[in-house]
Amino acid sequence: MTETTAAPAPDPRRLLGRYGEQLAVRYLTDRGWSVLDRNWRCAHGEIDVVARDGDCLVFCEVKTRTTERFGGAIEAVDHRKAARLRRLAAAWLQSHDERAARVRIDVIGILRPRHGPAQLRHLVGVGS
Repeated sequence: MTETTAAPAPDPRRLLGRYGEQLAVRYLTDRGWSVLDRNWRCAHGEIDVVARDGDCLVFCEVKTRTTERFGGAIEAVDHRKAARLRRLAAAWLQSHDERAARVRIDVIGILRPRHGPAQLRHLVGVGS
């Protein structure tokens, strides 16, 4: 007799984050950007999306929420988080052979309410 174990139930927060990142990537590619990397990890943390916008290399933090009860997705990126994103961008650049005339950090906030379509907000050049 073979014993089987059920797979653990997916984490709803992880599923929401994955949904938001997919929506953000589609938004960026629809605007002609090239996505170079997704969910890149190192000892300092994770970069959600690395993309090229013309001659600019953009590191995107994607925040997805189902409600704004505790603040919007964009507001979740404070000065400490922006500084961490700059360190992550530097680590990514050191580990990749990718050059760009400019580098910036953007935040894409997504609100996915229970009813109605998702709302996306793109903040360009955070913590410069």
